[in-house]
Amino acid sequence: MKATLFAPLAALAAGGAVFTLAAPAAADDHMEATASAGLDDVLAHERRDGDRARDAYRHPAQTLAFFGIEPDMTVAEFGPGGGWYTRILSPLLAEQGQYIAFNPDSAAGPFRDRAQEARAKGWTERFKQSLAETSGVEADAVIAFETDEMPEEVAGTVDRVVIFRSMHGLNMRNNADDVLKAARAMLKDDGMVGVVQHRAPAGSSYNDYGARQRGYMRTEDVIAIFAANGFELAATSEVNANPKDPANWEGGVWTLPPSLGFGRQSEEEMARHREIGESDRMTLLFRKAN
Repeated sequence: MKATLFAPLAALAAGGAVFTLAAPAAADDHMEATASAGLDDVLAHERRDGDRARDAYRHPAQTLAFFGIEPDMTVAEFGPGGGWYTRILSPLLAEQGQYIAFNPDSAAGPFRDRAQEARAKGWTERFKQSLAETSGVEADAVIAFETDEMPEEVAGTVDRVVIFRSMHGLNMRNNADDVLKAARAMLKDDGMVGVVQHRAPAGSSYNDYGARQRGYMRTEDVIAIFAANGFELAATSEVNANPKDPANWEGGVWTLPPSLGFGRQSEEEMARHREIGESDRMTLLFRKAN
């Protein structure tokens, strides 16, 4: 697979030409390589028996290779949520590297009720304990914090920040700037941000895929959000593309697996949507702009 390197973002924003170049040899090596022995072991471990069905859609080995993630790196995952990638990254990094999880400032709210507020504000301790139970990694070995409480010692130490299927939420809640500001602060000078995000159809309007929450985003809008926060696009990959997905569902991306409309679909609808698979996704790699 070949990476696609883009012209400066100013040219993109102005509708300028986009130049496609061969990726540097090191990047090609990462993207063509199969998973390292360590990652092979992690992906094959029995603790992932309940997660493995998603591998066919999420391509973890190829995605992490494209991001250039190695077992001796410090990697920060934004919004680990249900922990699908967390259960890959944390054991992969446990021996030689460092796994970090971070979330937005929970004090920003809003909350439906006090129970939701309590869950949000207690996520750090709850997350570390849950991770220890599901991944075999000691809770004390994991660093977890909210963007307004980043430990000073983390600043400038992170090799990769990864954001999986979360940019639409950040966009709609207007906290993308805070999260990307924190990401930039924690990254090393040569650190990078890897993004996987549900992709809106080419030529779609912002009114349908930006101002309205459907889970999908336009690629140019994701690039613009990163540009506004001091990043430039380094490379793209089609490893998580799904041409079967028209990405125009009235119910948004949650129409497809694994949500399948949250149980509101007929058996025929679910069968049809399972045949399509998970969403069409962009896979992007950003570096710090000068």
